[in-house]
Amino acid sequence: MGMFCSIIRFENLYELKRLCHWGPIIALSVIAICSAMAIIDAVLWYWPLDTTGGSINFIMLINWTIMILYNYFNAMFVGPGYVPIGWKPENAQDSMYLQYCKICQSYKAPRSHHCRKCNRCVMKMDHHCPWINNCCGFQNHASFTLFLLLAPLGCIHAAFIFVMTMYTQLYNRVSFGWSSVKIDMSAARRDPRPIIPFELSAFAASLFALGLALGTTLAVGMLFVIQMKIILRNKTSIESWIEEKAKDRIQYYQTKEVFVFPYDLGSKWDNFKQVFTWSGNPDGDGLEWPIREGCHQYSLTIEQLKQKADKRVRSVRYQAIEDYNGAFCPVTKGVRTFCTTPCTEEPRIALHKGDHILATRGLN
Repeated sequence: MGMFCSIIRFENLYELKRLCHWGPIIALSVIAICSAMAIIDAVLWYWPLDTTGGSINFIMLINWTIMILYNYFNAMFVGPGYVPIGWKPENAQDSMYLQYCKICQSYKAPRSHHCRKCNRCVMKMDHHCPWINNCCGFQNHASFTLFLLLAPLGCIHAAFIFVMTMYTQLYNRVSFGWSSVKIDMSAARRDPRPIIPFELSAFAASLFALGLALGTTLAVGMLFVIQMKIILRNKTSIESWIEEKAKDRIQYYQTKEVFVFPYDLGSKWDNFKQVFTWSGNPDGDGLEWPIREGCHQYSLTIEQLKQKADKRVRSVRYQAIEDYNGAFCPVTKGVRTFCTTPCTEEPRIALHKGDHILATRGLN
């Protein structure tokens, strides 16, 4: 009962609209195709249920699907957790170390960042993931990482089923010689099974599912490795980028500062336990964090303020020379502009002729 409640623990029914996005549609379609084809191939042609091994294999396939979907929907609907509207530190003097979010009308708690897609300040934000159409952060980091682990493992099992199905069904029928292909139709008379023949359509479907399974294994497996690396250092993707920018800032201005990431507790096991717990709920409240010895509670936020000030200094002022309505694909601005539209879901900024903007980063 507790597992079911954790799945449906979203703020309101509006959260169901997260499913109406290309990311979840593609992700759930891949899961459905690989799971369904693996079960069909195993039951009909490779490992029927009338054997002990076939029954165990069937149960394992069902379990993979359930665990993958459970962690996927947890990551999507439970969400990352948001900084409360109007939040401010208990000690008013500490606000000088924090950034203020005008949209949320609150200070940004340590390790939190404002997500333009979610339109909220997200606690311990790692990134906004289009595949779950939600942010990965404080509350769902463990579920998201488990999904990244279970999806490749389930796909490896499914890929094994696809390969063995195609191999066993074609081995006695098709003999691949050096110069020709010989068809031996007597195999069907020697083996009364399967009742449903393994025809060209089944072969094509299995081959397609195999491609999806292998592609998912490689792509999602790489994401899992990346996530585990930053989890074992008790960081997020954004914090890793902030740390790199801190080194560049110190080197650029040749100061004698030494930036030490405050949340790396020094032990990989201690860092691991900050995300994965036996209860399934992360430790803490997402607003205050344990820090390593010798660091300040606001070491990271102070560095962010320094980087923000430095970004203003290095920014370049531009003036709009014509109107732009903020369209995602500007068809009226020429072929080159249309074809070089950035690959991002960030909204475009509508401009009027004569408007001034500050560009803080970009390519020449």
